[in-house]
Amino acid sequence: MTVKSRLSLRGIVAAGAVVLGLGAASAEPIRIGIANFGEHPQLNTAIQGFKDALAAGGYEEGKDVVYSESHTNFDASLVPQMIAKLQAEGPALMYTVTTPVSQIAKKALAGSGIPIVFSAVTDPVAAKLVPSWEAGDEGMTGATDLQDVAAVMEFAKKLVPDAKRIGQPYNPGEANDVALLEKVQEAAPTAGFEVVPVGVDNVNDIQQRIASLAGKADVIYTPASNLLQPAIAAVSAAARQAGIPIINSDDGAVSDGVVPASFAVNYQQVGLNAGKIALQILDGTDPKSIPPVNPAYEDHAPRISKKAMAAFGLDIPEEFADCDCIVD
Repeated sequence: MTVKSRLSLRGIVAAGAVVLGLGAASAEPIRIGIANFGEHPQLNTAIQGFKDALAAGGYEEGKDVVYSESHTNFDASLVPQMIAKLQAEGPALMYTVTTPVSQIAKKALAGSGIPIVFSAVTDPVAAKLVPSWEAGDEGMTGATDLQDVAAVMEFAKKLVPDAKRIGQPYNPGEANDVALLEKVQEAAPTAGFEVVPVGVDNVNDIQQRIASLAGKADVIYTPASNLLQPAIAAVSAAARQAGIPIINSDDGAVSDGVVPASFAVNYQQVGLNAGKIALQILDGTDPKSIPPVNPAYEDHAPRISKKAMAAFGLDIPEEFADCDCIVD
């Protein structure tokens, strides 16, 4: 019996179907539930990367695998309902995108026998999704979007050479944001930065909180936050009024001319990493034996917007003249 036949059989049994023979099992595709927090370019790209990895591993969509996708428009109160709905479809595996969704899914699916692969999680250990960086947990492991923070600091120094204080807005209620702030605070002194954190737990407070950094920070780094990234235009507008340039964790806003620069993780690669883990699990590997995967240094890239740099009154340093990272 082939791996795919075993998986098809598992998926059919999980869905409550009556299996009459191996031929019937192999004729049916497996089902994978995809639980996303909300529509956002980074998260959507991570989902596409996941599907691409499955396709490269021999799972043709519609033939070998079908996906049930859902999101809650970033409303955490609706996540349990979303997970329950996807679980009821009897998936062979659940793909959870972002920390809040993964945390809720872990509790909701405990003991269900449905393995979970997470992505777009910055620190799965701090979020208590896995016990350590060296191992997965019972029924759960995945791929992080953990940035090379030291490289971000180095890029910030090159882009704004005179900067000495780096402001970091973060959501105190989101484990990803808190974990990344701690890593920035650890790396900043080596790069010659003092970190000035500012908590933002409501989008309505963005203008006031970012304005509070005026005179206190020379550059702002905005993390891959589920609160801040969907509202990055508002963050950038407030930062521009305060006269503080932004380095973002998402390059999409740079391409759109919204923020001056980014040093970003490639979320296609984050999704690919998660998909490769899913392939191992679908082939019978215990998630506990698969440690979470971090993006490699080469999975990061700088991007600089001429338009946004000019809007913030900044010149692009000559050092970046040949970087092939400048957009209009």
